[in-house]
Amino acid sequence: MALKRKSVMGLIRIITAAVLLAATVSPANGQRPRLVVNIVVSQMRYDYLLRFGRNMSDHGFRRFLNEGLVYGDARYNFMQTLTPATLATLTTGADPSMHGVVSTRWIDYTLNNTVHLLDDNSVNGLDSDYGIGRYSPHNLTVPTLGDRLREQNPESKVITIAADPTSAVVAGGFTSDVYWVDDSRGNWITSTYYMRELPPWVERYNSLRVASQYLDYKWHPDRNRNQYVNTVFSEFDFDGESRFKRIMAFNFLKRKSGERDYAAIFSTPAGNSLVTEFAKQAIIYEELGKTEDRTDLLNIIYDSPRFAGEIYGGESMELEDMFYRLDAELADLVNFIMAQAGRENVVIVLTSDHGASDSYDYGAPQRDRFNVSQFKVIVNGFMSTQYGPGDWVIDYCDRQLYLNRNLIYQKGLSLEEVQNRVGAFVLQFRGVSHVLTSTAMQTSFFSGSYAEKMQNSFYPKRSGDLTVNLMPGWIEEHEGHRTASGSMYEYDTHVPLMMIGPKFYAHRVARTVNMRDLAPTLARIMGISRPIASEGEPLEEVIQLYD
Repeated sequence: MALKRKSVMGLIRIITAAVLLAATVSPANGQRPRLVVNIVVSQMRYDYLLRFGRNMSDHGFRRFLNEGLVYGDARYNFMQTLTPATLATLTTGADPSMHGVVSTRWIDYTLNNTVHLLDDNSVNGLDSDYGIGRYSPHNLTVPTLGDRLREQNPESKVITIAADPTSAVVAGGFTSDVYWVDDSRGNWITSTYYMRELPPWVERYNSLRVASQYLDYKWHPDRNRNQYVNTVFSEFDFDGESRFKRIMAFNFLKRKSGERDYAAIFSTPAGNSLVTEFAKQAIIYEELGKTEDRTDLLNIIYDSPRFAGEIYGGESMELEDMFYRLDAELADLVNFIMAQAGRENVVIVLTSDHGASDSYDYGAPQRDRFNVSQFKVIVNGFMSTQYGPGDWVIDYCDRQLYLNRNLIYQKGLSLEEVQNRVGAFVLQFRGVSHVLTSTAMQTSFFSGSYAEKMQNSFYPKRSGDLTVNLMPGWIEEHEGHRTASGSMYEYDTHVPLMMIGPKFYAHRVARTVNMRDLAPTLARIMGISRPIASEGEPLEEVIQLYD
């Protein structure tokens, strides 16, 4: 297997190198770039750049810090800092209150049914088993930057790549060529919503079975123990010489079926490698950035840091090691992009969808987990004592409590009064910091403080009757998760925002900027109108360079 993996990966590198050498690099015509690349590293707190920066190379993350336009205080101004919500903000220029992506699922109040963000039984996955990959953007409510680009410049190519289908579809929108990984086979797939069949180059790449070579992946730590900033580890072991005694050899087997578990790859650095290699193939075979008088857009989302962070925590050597490896991948990818399209023709953005809390079981003793199952049972019991027996609580998802409105109306109760009474009760729970009702957020305008951030996350047709804000450091309890995102606090909202390109020079901006400003900024760079639902404004430092 090891020999086979080397031969396959060697073949890919030979093909890539050959195309790279044959690439013609020419200067840009005019001010507009031929290719804009938006790289999103999931669950990357801004302070990771400071914490791990001394051990990173000059060609990866630090290249952006040393050569690019750096916004040191870029933030999301809403509470629901979850991957689908923040990616929607990055690509539409709007808060969740406008773009409507509040979670991966919500309740339809009319039927009390659960609605899943991506699920669409009218489409099928391509190059996957029946029932796999039936995803589309049909539940997205506003178009993305890529959609705007294709609307105004139909010849432009827009491609979105992510391991996680949620990341891919939300960032890609309605008209992008969207690809994600089928974790049952390890193939790169899409759905019939986006295209009738996979392009030949994707089919050829899938035939190489690259992901299968990583099923025997061994995670060799990249540093000696004394070179790591973090001190916590769960998989690493050391001997007396401060060398790693044991490597991380993952057993990618599903316990029940005995099948190989491709999904597990994406909690290791191998997941980043798969994304990088596929992105290179897309750049080559779609000839991104090669056409004059046209701007292409490539979205690349690295989900693996989020998966690893949830398992090991931000204080772990495992997560730190992943960022060092991603640093090397990033350096390679940036060089590859510039060689293919010409450095004078490319603008590259590096940012993150959100940060993450510290691990609930590390450090400060006041951190803990919020037990969602118990919470629903207790709230339902409270309402039964107040209003009579019944199934009063429909669901709780990502800090949203959904009440049975049909039952409330059948009983002749006032929804506002019920929400207020339940909200007062919920405030008594350990770990709860604030509660706002949907009625209050629809009838009031909040400016500043926690209420504004909660209201910016509220979408009337999809958000719960009560929005719950947990105390700093608290996370919802999920099996195997030591850390999570989805709060209004510094560790979740403060993320990197850096840009490099022919017009950018080393410049650090200290003022606070809103992450919803990125999409209209990139629109200005491309010379197109901003996305139609955009609430942000182009960043003035970029306008000065491109106007």
